[in-house]
Amino acid sequence: TVRLRGDGRAGAWARFADDTVTVPPRTRAEVPLALTVPPAATPGDASGELVATGRGAEVRVPVRVRIGGPTLAALTVEDVEIAGGAIRYALVNRGNALLRPRLAVRVEGVFGTLLDRPERPLPLELAPGRRVERTEPWPDAPALDAVTVRLRVAAEGGARDEAEASETYVPVAPAAGGGLLLGGLAALASRAYRK
Repeated sequence: TVRLRGDGRAGAWARFADDTVTVPPRTRAEVPLALTVPPAATPGDASGELVATGRGAEVRVPVRVRIGGPTLAALTVEDVEIAGGAIRYALVNRGNALLRPRLAVRVEGVFGTLLDRPERPLPLELAPGRRVERTEPWPDAPALDAVTVRLRVAAEGGARDEAEASETYVPVAPAAGGGLLLGGLAALASRAYRK
């Protein structure tokens, strides 16, 4: 016995001829379905899934529907931060069209460019309204430098955005040792001055 249902915006519009189907072993079943788009649906792309569940297994089939009317491709890159050997950021589809983003990464330090990755497609499709947290590896982050990371994203339909973050790298042990040394020298100088 297999249970059928829709999931997500477009999946919720699906109505199966029968929500529960019994399929004998080594056979298959065809189940008619109707997909009814509500009259007040916003133009653009809608996505969802058709879900079949049975015997402890679940199969999901993606459904994409393009609703007629004006479409808007709008993409933002947000919350850029540098953490250890990685650059973290979020991509948000603020339009009503499905987007396949491309990303370029550039990192500038005090003495020039530290990282320059040309624009390349990301392995994802961003549905309207969807936000995705991403991480870009950066294993060669400097030990001592002040850097600015600049991310540029683009997608079909003219969607593009840019965001940046800055970070200062100072090695903790040498900085602490230098601070202690300077403090000790100041104490000695103060003692010598008093005598």
